Amino acid sequence: MNVIRGIHNIRQQHHGCVLTIGNFDGVHKGHQALLFKLREKGIKSKLPIMVMLFEPQTLELFIGKNAPARLTSLRQKLTYLSKLGVDIVLCVRFNHYFSMISPQNFISELLVNKLGIKYLALGNDFRFGARGKGNILLLKKASIKYNFNLDVIDTLYDGNERISSTSIRNALANDNLILAKYLLGRSFIISGRIVHGNSLGHILGFPTANINLNRNVCPVRGIYAVKVQGIFARPLFGVANIGMRPTLKDFCYRLEVHLLDININLYGKYIDVVLLHKIRNEKCFQSLETLKKQISKDIIAAKNFFLNNTNRI
Repeated sequence: MNVIRGIHNIRQQHHGCVLTIGNFDGVHKGHQALLFKLREKGIKSKLPIMVMLFEPQTLELFIGKNAPARLTSLRQKLTYLSKLGVDIVLCVRFNHYFSMISPQNFISELLVNKLGIKYLALGNDFRFGARGKGNILLLKKASIKYNFNLDVIDTLYDGNERISSTSIRNALANDNLILAKYLLGRSFIISGRIVHGNSLGHILGFPTANINLNRNVCPVRGIYAVKVQGIFARPLFGVANIGMRPTLKDFCYRLEVHLLDININLYGKYIDVVLLHKIRNEKCFQSLETLKKQISKDIIAAKNFFLNNTNRI
């Protein structure tokens, strides 16, 4: 899969494609249905399948730290999109200048002149251009004027539940990992590179692999039974602490994973941490000794989960 980083890197060979546009946070079942339709058209018309997405995500620019927690990093999105058969991802730098492009110029300059789109597939709630004034009706008129095909994909529902990034965040906030997995089409995963911590885990007797989450607001918090992928061909199992480590008054949002029954050097490795079961909420303990006893209980709880839920792993 080819990744174009910025509009200025669009070249003549990228002209003529089938396209969809959005944040694609989570690349969930709703996104997958849209991408299936797009891939179908791309193969039929023998044109490259392109996804345009934005970094930062749109609300992250407009409301900063108050933006919804991300379900997926950019790296995760690119991995999932590649697996779904996307040929090209155009990663647009979303800044105030870009956000003020008029809907008409967005269509004529970017979609038509630069990309030469032949087919466009979008969700029925898609908005674009300055102040979000661009809508599906405007695109329908433009498709006639500029001779490209447009498909509007209805939102998918699970019963009365809209399949969306918001509904997945709500499921995670309510500790409903099973519902989140259903809406995503896979388990919820946090990915990242292992960095050096303060070695407290080693001191307590429970060494951990640490992923710094400071730049990403995570939609979950607490202690989880997890499996870790990306080290060996088979997954490893562990206990993850996601949060601020209140006992240590660290105030640095991070993910720590203690691998069960194995101790290996993981510094620098990029891993996927798959959340399988929530054990408890994060808690402030009176002493490190009390914390140590609780970690021992968490490990027992995780092992019991793995023993009794082999079908969910």
